[in-house]
Amino acid sequence: MIKIEYTTQRLSLRFFLLMLVLFLFQMLFGLLIAVQHVDPTLLAGTANFNILRAEHTNLGILWILSGFIGTMLFIGPLLSHRELAAPWLIRFLFYALLVITIWNVLTQGLAADGIAGWWLGQPWLQEGLEYLEAGRAADVVIFIGFAILAWVLIRTFPPRREWNEIHWGLAIGVTALTFVWLFGVFFIERLDLQEYFRWYVVHYWVEGVWEVIHISLVGFLLVLMFKANVKAVGYAVFWGVAMVWLSGLIGNAHHYFWIGTPAFWQFWGSLFSALEPLPLVFCFWHIYLDAHQDGKPLENSPAFYFILGSVVLEQVGAGILGFTMTFALTNVWSHGTWVTPSHAHLAMFGTFGMLGIAAAYYAVPLLRGVRTFDQRLGRVAFWLVLTGMLGIAFAFAIGGTIQVFLYRSMGLSWFGGQVFPAMQFFKVLIPLFGLVFAVGAGLLVYDLLTLGLRQRAPAAADLPFRQISAPRTGWRSALKGTEASLWLMGMWIFGAIITLGLLSFNLDTVAAGDPTIPYVLAGLGYPGLLLITLLFVWRFLASLEARPASQSAQQMGGLAVARES
Repeated sequence: MIKIEYTTQRLSLRFFLLMLVLFLFQMLFGLLIAVQHVDPTLLAGTANFNILRAEHTNLGILWILSGFIGTMLFIGPLLSHRELAAPWLIRFLFYALLVITIWNVLTQGLAADGIAGWWLGQPWLQEGLEYLEAGRAADVVIFIGFAILAWVLIRTFPPRREWNEIHWGLAIGVTALTFVWLFGVFFIERLDLQEYFRWYVVHYWVEGVWEVIHISLVGFLLVLMFKANVKAVGYAVFWGVAMVWLSGLIGNAHHYFWIGTPAFWQFWGSLFSALEPLPLVFCFWHIYLDAHQDGKPLENSPAFYFILGSVVLEQVGAGILGFTMTFALTNVWSHGTWVTPSHAHLAMFGTFGMLGIAAAYYAVPLLRGVRTFDQRLGRVAFWLVLTGMLGIAFAFAIGGTIQVFLYRSMGLSWFGGQVFPAMQFFKVLIPLFGLVFAVGAGLLVYDLLTLGLRQRAPAAADLPFRQISAPRTGWRSALKGTEASLWLMGMWIFGAIITLGLLSFNLDTVAAGDPTIPYVLAGLGYPGLLLITLLFVWRFLASLEARPASQSAQQMGGLAVARES
């Protein structure tokens, strides 16, 4: 039985398990509000849409953070070659996270009754700011929790002169995770100023801090899984982090366009937001290089499936769809419509959620002492959640295009019911694709929660991929760099079509009532982008599946390499 080298790594297991439970509940809230889109009267007055949506978004943030914490606690000793500092603080952090989760769930309902718990000019129970609904009491505990995480991780690291780029990336990430939160701790009466600082938290967390942590964690997981050279991975991490901060700091201005800030932000926000996909392209390319460096079959295919999904959906959701809607001339139409959640779902779940699931698939078998496990469930779950999420994004995007034309161009009434019938078909698609996603989510949660209970003797299904000998031709042939770059170029071509479609709403013919151009461009761009994404992931994994079997492959062989790095 494979054993964990550092005892304190086991503290990460509770965070992974919490991540899975919260993910399951968040998905169920998402299904419920998707059905409410179809029938707005469902549970009206009992569980209103606005409350359930706040539960859905808050649980999404919490389970992703739980996955981040679990991953950092698991790899921290491997990076540092010693036990985690202050394990008692980590135990406290877990219970604090539980309290915050319960607090968030219980206090969202207070919004319906207008209860904020005002004291000394601050809403202590519930504040109602989107994504930051928890009150001041929760904010203080969250700040303490982030400070604990930063202190434990940095204290665990070796002396600073021995740090590599991954140490620096994680240290910058957890420090910024703590201090950027301060911008959301204090309530300000002026709405424009409150929104200004709210976006500091929301944007810098996701498009700055979280991406720094994401790049660093992906880099070290690649070191573990592919025995990649830690210096080469560190080089990629360095440039990824540098470009994230270069583009993300000023790129935050694309949130300033319509909240009363000076007009010059429209230029600078558009310019630097357009640069934000650059580090994502870099991350996308590096995973190709690392995955193809040694030609060996994967030892833990579900873990790599979700890492690949994380990086590809980061490119598509955060990069391409983020690019299409953050120019001032496109954002004026897309902002606050269904076009936005198309980008947000792919970016949040795809980039950060899939990374946490990938780390769990790597760490949980080790933490549970499982030498081999049936990897088919994880692979099937991956394809279901990937297909379901791409379908959800498609329904949001096309429905949002109709919404933009009728609501923004034609000025039809949203609340009067004039826009609703035109979007009804796509409102139905969301719970349908949501069911596909839910089946995959249920499978992966069941798989990871019961790994220790289902351990058995190795079988053919447990082997990395299927390890069958077959000619590597056609779809199964080795994926060359030139072909990978063509797939990437194809994604960006469809992204350009989507961008032109949003820009076309500025045309006089569209304003006069002819939606042909934006509808045709959206009808080409969104299905094309999502289909090429699905095909590329299939092609990438098929090329790895056809690798010749390795006689000496062991299920978790990457740990020794991590110790040498």
